[in-house]
Parts: sequence; structure tokens; C-alpha cells
Amino acid sequence: MLERIRSKEATIGVIGLGYVGLPLAVEFAKQGFSVTGIERNPDRVATVNRGENYIPDVLIDDLASVVEAGRLRATQDFSVIAESDAMLVCVPTPLDKNKQPDTSHIEYVVGQSLPHLHPQQLIVLESTTYPGTTEEIILPRVEERGLEVGTDVFLAFSPERVDPGNPRYKTHNIPKVVGGVTSACTAHVKALYEQIIEAGVFAVSSPRAAEMTKLLENTFRIVNISLVNELAQLCERMEIDVWEVIEASKTKPFGFMPFYPGPGLGGHCIPLDPFYLSWKAREFDFSTRFIELAGEIGDTMPYYVVERAAALLNDAAKPLRGAKILMLGMAYKRDVDDLRQSPALKIVRLLRARGAMISYHDPHVPTIEREGLTLSSAELSEKLLRESDLVIITTDHSNLDYGFVVEHAPLVYDTRNATKGIEAMHVHRLGVG
Repeated sequence: MLERIRSKEATIGVIGLGYVGLPLAVEFAKQGFSVTGIERNPDRVATVNRGENYIPDVLIDDLASVVEAGRLRATQDFSVIAESDAMLVCVPTPLDKNKQPDTSHIEYVVGQSLPHLHPQQLIVLESTTYPGTTEEIILPRVEERGLEVGTDVFLAFSPERVDPGNPRYKTHNIPKVVGGVTSACTAHVKALYEQIIEAGVFAVSSPRAAEMTKLLENTFRIVNISLVNELAQLCERMEIDVWEVIEASKTKPFGFMPFYPGPGLGGHCIPLDPFYLSWKAREFDFSTRFIELAGEIGDTMPYYVVERAAALLNDAAKPLRGAKILMLGMAYKRDVDDLRQSPALKIVRLLRARGAMISYHDPHVPTIEREGLTLSSAELSEKLLRESDLVIITTDHSNLDYGFVVEHAPLVYDTRNATKGIEAMHVHRLGVG
């Protein structure tokens, strides 16, 4: 098995061709491996097999070339697992409405794969989840097949570290953490990822340690983002510019890392992942107070933005009910089309519930049909801006002319500091008194 990996004769099966799975599949194919992607969505299967791309972080030429070369194909058929030397699981792990982990996607793909497992096969879970998932959900099911983990098959966890829209860090140059059930499992998963990861592969002692690593990374972020969001609210009351304070603090060469306020937490990781740990901690009679508090602050930020918007309209002698509000940016972060957990969606629902009339402009999100919303991006014109009672900048996309926005909009509330350096009486920024 190790020799097949190192000689790149090993065949790779990637289950789930989303933001994690498709870039991973393309990287292995680029390095000469034969890769099959298994995806439940038939549209994605057809798109990949045509050599067409739907994930912004994947270069269309890279995808097209490996498909044309026959090194990457997609299917809905789990029986291809029988032909794979390595099986990489990259499926969603959402939370339900009560913030309880939902591992049903993992359980489904494992159940579909079990009949096709065979000796000398590597199984790697990449989906972010609570410590213990690999050994509590996957390990027993593999052993029920009569396969001994560490001898017959090799089982490990390796957390994905995708950062959508990051122009510098992609799959190949982000260090990889791996943890196997046994030392043999770790050796196999480390050898596999060393074939595509230029930044190095770091092995930990167990899948639980690898699972906890991802949760620590994202808990660190949610706590610090929530801290700076709380400070932003305080700075408004104290008439201090929180963005100026952050820039000043950044001059310290040690002991400080900048985080920035915003309208709320979004994306596939930060709003969700720490609560896997919070949920699991209850099994050990332990309360994760930092996580709970950070989550509470993150959840309330869209409400804070709406209250601030109402106050700004009130100061302009306009009620929120019936007001025409233009949202600039609906994606959860700059320069991506990803709407997962976007705080802008929640802000829209809250504003609508209070009678506001909502339109939006987002060059990366032409239409929205989710969570009860059906909207289309409007052309950003002078007429649209002038007719809006309030413009709320919820995502600071880099290809928007914020000077043009400020020039023509009667009132602007900037939650991202996109209007930095543009001084005008009708422009208000989150965290600035």
C-alpha cells in the first residue's frame, strides 16, 4: 500500500465534491493519481465530467486538464470504492437548529461504502466534527466487516483547512494535520498527503487529537472575533474608532493578532465548529463557557446591525417600516459567492420582519433562493443608490467602488470598514462613535 502511494499508482476516491472535496480531488489528479469523485448531486457529477468548474478556489484549467487526461471523473455510484486504495470523506457536518451535531452525512456515506471496503485500503475523514467521531462512528462499522484497523485497513482523521477566497493559501500549500487510529494508520495517511502537500504534513497521536486541532483553530477565531465585536459596540458608545484602535494595536510586534468586527459570523466553519466541542464537552460534565459566550455575541450581531440601522433612519426622520434598504454584499466574506451562514441573510430577514423593503447588490451572488428568500442582485446604479433610504455594506467585496456609493447614497452604514478614508457626514461605520 505504501509503495502504491509513493509510486502514485494508488487510486483515490473522494466522497463529496464541495469546497473541500473538489480542490482535494484536483490536487491528487494533478500529481498523477487516478481519482474518482463520489457526489450525490447529479448536476455536480455532470459538471465535473464536462471539465467545468463550480468551486471558485479551483482553477478551471486545472480541472479541465485532469478530466481531459482521464485522471479525474465523478460518479454517484459508491461501488467504485471497491477499486479505490484510499477513500477520503469530505461531506458536510452541520448543526441542527438546537446547535446539536448532525453526523448523518458521515453515517450515510460510511454505510454506502461498507459493502465495498477491502483489505489494504486507507479511509480518511476530513469533515470537521467533535473529538471521537472517527473512532466512535467509523471504526466500529469497519470492524464489523471483519477488517482489523491498523492491519487490514487504515483509518485516520485529517481536518480540512480550506479558506474560500484566500488568494495565497490553497490546498497544496496549507500544512496538513493527520492522526491515525494506530501508528500504521498514521504512516499511511501521512505518506498519502505528502504527495500533494508542499507545506508539510504534521502527525499527531490519534484521530481525537487531530479532530480537536481543527476545533481549537476555529474556537480561537470565534472567541477573538466575538471579543472585537463586543469592543466595537463599546467604542461606538465611547465615541472611539475601533478600526483605528486595531491598527494601532497591530504595531506591537508580539502578543497581538488583529481580528476585525463585522455584522456577524458566517461561513462553513466559525459559526458551527466550536459547538461540536461544546456539545461533546457535556459528556464529560464540562461547560465550555468561552464558546457559549462567543456564540451568543456572534448570534446577536445581526440584531445589533438592524437596531443601528433603525436608529440611523430615525435620526434622518425616516421609520424603518417602509424604508428602502439596499444591502451591499450577501456572501459571508469578501470576494466569494458562498452564502453559508451569511449574517447578511439574517439581517435581511430581520429587516423584512420589521417592514423594510430590501434590495441587494452582490457581483458574486446573482440570485438568492434559500431560507425563505427569493431575490436577485440589482444593478448598482446612481438611480438605485439615490432611491435607497439606507445602504448597508455587509460584505466588503474588493471590486466595488465605495466612493461611488458614498457619493450617491443618502445614508450609508458600513459594517466592514469598506469606506475607510472616505469622510462624509452621512456615512456611519460599525465601531465608530
